[in-house]
Amino acid sequence: MQARTGDALIVLDIGKTNVKLALVDAAGRLVAEERRPNAILRDGPYPHHDTEGIWTWMLATCRSFARRADVSAIVPVTHGATAALVDDAGLVLPVLDYEAALPGFDYAALRPPYAQTCSPLLPAGLNLGRQLAWLQHHHPAQFAKARHILMYPQYWAWRLCGVAAGEATSLGCHTDLWDPLRQDYSSLVARMGWESRLPPVRPPSDVLGTLRADVAEATGLSPDCEVLCGIHDSNASLVRYLGFDTAGTPRTVLSTGTWVIAAAFGASLDGLREDADMLANTNALGQPVACMRFMGGREFAALAGDQPASCSYLELERMVARGSMAIPCFADSGGPFAGQAGRIEGPAPVDAGERFALATLYCVLMTDYCLDALGARGPVTVEGSFTANPWFGPLLAGLRPQQALRYSDDASGTTCGGWLLRYRDGTPPGRSVPKPPRALAGLDAYRATWRAALQQAVAPVAAG
Repeated sequence: MQARTGDALIVLDIGKTNVKLALVDAAGRLVAEERRPNAILRDGPYPHHDTEGIWTWMLATCRSFARRADVSAIVPVTHGATAALVDDAGLVLPVLDYEAALPGFDYAALRPPYAQTCSPLLPAGLNLGRQLAWLQHHHPAQFAKARHILMYPQYWAWRLCGVAAGEATSLGCHTDLWDPLRQDYSSLVARMGWESRLPPVRPPSDVLGTLRADVAEATGLSPDCEVLCGIHDSNASLVRYLGFDTAGTPRTVLSTGTWVIAAAFGASLDGLREDADMLANTNALGQPVACMRFMGGREFAALAGDQPASCSYLELERMVARGSMAIPCFADSGGPFAGQAGRIEGPAPVDAGERFALATLYCVLMTDYCLDALGARGPVTVEGSFTANPWFGPLLAGLRPQQALRYSDDASGTTCGGWLLRYRDGTPPGRSVPKPPRALAGLDAYRATWRAALQQAVAPVAAG
């Protein structure tokens, strides 16, 4: 029988691809972790999230965690561009998938100007304002029943404790709903009449309440278990670095997963460009942060194949020497080259190793492009799934010798960020590991050729 752990926290981490529950003790050590796919259902009026499947799985997993530790709190962490419309009984409409097409509705004329929101016009439902306006237009009766419009982390907090709240990191994530300079709602909210449905904005670390009695009974957790407001996942990855920014020291954090999001502390918002999917997110302290992103994890998988096998240095060298390169983009949603069909120039990869090499080079070049576009300065830390790639960091460092690069040894910065919301004075475990530059013959010329091939879509950013 396993020894029981003392005070601990559960982080509910809902990413676009997977859902994870992590049991973390008061010292920040991971005690247990369970995962399941984040399925999209197509049995309703539109593609939507399997909220009931997640809920049932979460209750059962929490019950197993309750036997392992004295859980004192739960914090929800989720992907952005997602909201739930609820009345007192629950959802009035399924939670719309942000990748769903939203036909038959002209949103562009409704949205605020980019200068107000620093939120670019995005495809499908990646602007949450578009989702809400589309739902209001196409499902007016159900929309009218909604008492609350809840950002996705706060929907799960509400289900756990019954308290409705808003929160700025999710509101400020390319939604068109938020003015990052004023840290208040944009003009869209008043224009659409949504003010009364948006609950009071609370800090992500706020305790909203304790578990509902039925949830405590279903999970075996204490009725005194507290529920925190919660946070947007990429912003959770930034929490451990916010203290370094108090003196205004420039630094960049790369949150990697389905999306690669470059958050450049100290970079000016003045250089953000809507056409390049550049935006200002709001961090956990309520500060705007210049960001740029592309769907790196999704594009890596498209290039590397269903069963990726890591490559050797020789295979990377071979792809560069041959001039084999991937020209964006290879995902349907977001990024500076959204809408452009990806293509391979030069000889195509012939096996799994070469496909992995090509995918790695592509993600390195895309990340380097984004960092230049942002004017990112100072050290770079890589968080998330790309830390499992032994070549990504060293090759990126080789292209950017002016910026020291490190890998976080916490493969899920979201878990650490959620933990820090509860244990704000604690020192998170783990460390960041330097990744010295790795020279690759011809890589600078390869980058120059790759950037020249982008000119038909977006004028390339000058190399830093």
